[in-house]
Amino acid sequence: MTEREADPYTGDPTGRPSGHPDENLSEYPTDGRAEGTRVPADTMDPQGPGNAPGPGAAEPRVTAADERGGGPPRRPVRAAADGPASAARRDTAVRAAVARGLVSAQEPIVALLDVVGIRAGVRDLRNAFAEVVAPGAPVLHTFAVKAAPLVAVLRLLRDEGVGAEVASPGELALARAAGVTARHTVLDSPAKTEAELREALTLGIAVNADNFQELARLDALVATLTGTTIAADTPEADREPGGARRLPPLGLRVNPQIGGGSIDALSTATPTSKFGVALKDPGARERVVRAFLARPWLTRLHTHTGSQGVPLALMVQGVAETYALAEEINTRAGHRRIDTIDIGGGLPVDFTSDTQTPTFARYARLLAREVPELFDGRYGLVTEFGRSLLAKHGFVLARVEYTKSAGGRRIAVTHAGAQIAARTVYAPAQWPLRIAAYDERGRPRTTPVEPQDIAGPACFAGDLLAEGRPLPRLAPGDHIAALDTGAYYFAHHYAYNSLARPAVHGFLTDSDRTGPDRITGPSDADDDASPLGVSFATVRPAQTIAEVVAEAGGAHAKALDF
Repeated sequence: MTEREADPYTGDPTGRPSGHPDENLSEYPTDGRAEGTRVPADTMDPQGPGNAPGPGAAEPRVTAADERGGGPPRRPVRAAADGPASAARRDTAVRAAVARGLVSAQEPIVALLDVVGIRAGVRDLRNAFAEVVAPGAPVLHTFAVKAAPLVAVLRLLRDEGVGAEVASPGELALARAAGVTARHTVLDSPAKTEAELREALTLGIAVNADNFQELARLDALVATLTGTTIAADTPEADREPGGARRLPPLGLRVNPQIGGGSIDALSTATPTSKFGVALKDPGARERVVRAFLARPWLTRLHTHTGSQGVPLALMVQGVAETYALAEEINTRAGHRRIDTIDIGGGLPVDFTSDTQTPTFARYARLLAREVPELFDGRYGLVTEFGRSLLAKHGFVLARVEYTKSAGGRRIAVTHAGAQIAARTVYAPAQWPLRIAAYDERGRPRTTPVEPQDIAGPACFAGDLLAEGRPLPRLAPGDHIAALDTGAYYFAHHYAYNSLARPAVHGFLTDSDRTGPDRITGPSDADDDASPLGVSFATVRPAQTIAEVVAEAGGAHAKALDF
């Protein structure tokens, strides 16, 4: 297509940039079943496959409605997670947000989350693995909290049957605040303190040790905790037959050292990666085997090849090598010492369109083709997806404050920049974002397309969300949307220039809403020019200037008056 016909979001006339996640992937034929086909929900008991209920069976040890995360979702979801339906919901939400005053001259930036899209994405994940896993095999899907550390998001995912993968005390606290139970939580981190390990074991949280020194710490903690007296009200499921405390699942992370993808910083299976035990180092594999043989309580293997920029073929290879190690350990042990394999997450996201590719279904089918024994029911499965569950379902909406020209280039100065998109600003080639243009009322802009820079408010020259991007000509008072920012963007505020964190709201349409609108403000019901039937709920309020000062130590202003 010509330059004027370039994609209005990416400005790319050729389609996908190099490094697109679909590059160099093995084609995997479908079995004729539509990817959105409803299949029985999977369930998992994290204590091990032997305790797992079959599909449809009552989930043990969970009696309160709030104790979700890993079980069936609360409601069926029929909407599409991505594609034209997602784009239509977004356009409707933009008009409603402008009409409601969620973005305005006084509040020039806001972040929005598509609740329907998130639910549909979880449905796609669950269905994808339920399609390939043997009936009754235990599966626990967890969400990588680092991707979107927002309590309401974690609670929404919990209600849809997804647990939490945490890697810090803060992330664990967020998961607990969201009501994610210990049995649906997994602790990963390369730098766990002894206190963190003790807390996890005491609470009953699964732990994946990163290295042999951490295993030595666990040795001491396990010896201490299994010999302690437990409270009389400790659930029966958390007791051993003799009355001692039952340990949570414990595992070891391994690095198969198979190489990286197109983004070095996100490739975790390279020869020198900081994560896990490097299996190809001299003597390391044998040492791992012996570590499992010496520890009856060590029952899991964990791997994660990387995320954005890592092709599916490499991800599958990492899982295959970890499965082979599990088989070797179990053969040497003479019984099934390892009962669960945590395959991590890392499904790439296509930042060039509204379509999520590759899909969860494609990844699951490729795994089933290349490592079929992993799904035959002998092993439990844990996943830790993050970006692929949230990125497509969030965007930042910002007001255009000024427009100008410099050196023949049009520049739209907006309120969205490094503070909400640090990755894109500092590494634009690796993290390009689509930009959508809207007018002052939130309607898609239809003015002639021309190259424009989308600049942010921060005081450095590189604060650009897009450079020379073909977009409809913008004017002051218009709006731009930075798309695909539901993960690792607005939830990770970068306080450059002491810019305040924007508010985050979730939205639903009338057809999907189950409760009242929890946003106060002007209604759009009497405005024929604005969309009807959109509900908003505050996920995180906007940071006030007083809170900015407090965070900067305002209460300690005289601390250096020596």
